[in-house]
Amino acid sequence: MIRHARVLPVLVLAPLLLTACGSEKAGDPGPSASASAPASAAGPAADPGTGELASRAQAMGVAPELVYVTEAPGFTLARQSVGVLGDDGFSATWVDGETNALLRLAVDRGTITAGTCPEQPVGDMSGEHTTCERDGGAWYRTGAGRHEYALSEEGHVVRVSAETDAVPRDVLRAAALAAHRPDAAETDALLPSVEPAPATPVERGDLPPYGDGAPDNHVDVGG
Repeated sequence: MIRHARVLPVLVLAPLLLTACGSEKAGDPGPSASASAPASAAGPAADPGTGELASRAQAMGVAPELVYVTEAPGFTLARQSVGVLGDDGFSATWVDGETNALLRLAVDRGTITAGTCPEQPVGDMSGEHTTCERDGGAWYRTGAGRHEYALSEEGHVVRVSAETDAVPRDVLRAAALAAHRPDAAETDALLPSVEPAPATPVERGDLPPYGDGAPDNHVDVGG
């Protein structure tokens, strides 16, 4: 005998199909859910002063990656000292307001090792004997009445130097270790703006307040 298949009504079948689909997707958020999920951070936010730093440094002829800033108690930046070192390096000087001692920061391309350290003069004083002492991750160098801390970075060297009898070694070391890339506020204080200063109109005292403004060349009687 042939048995006929029993067909369920559509109203009963629809809820069953929806339940089955939901159970199959329980562990899958689906395209819409994944699209709305927050993306993971790709890395730290860019330094807000990077663009300004690059434009100001390049206007001076300095490579932006060679611009550093430091700090030391009692020392303030001498803005007129900020400038280019060598081809595209950077240098700046800080002054102690009480003693007038100078603290010089210099950053230039190159490297410094145990073999090359004695060959590199302290404070650009060529022809002088240089002694080198390893101090943590830096080199402490003396010569020509000056001392210096030099730190090797990727492709360049950061140096902080001063006269030996003017700035104590611990102050020099702290200033060297404090050297860092400037943020937006430090960039503004360190590097001159690339925008030209507004022109100040020149006032001439011989221009009359009436007429076409031509100079008053009137000569008195007998003049």
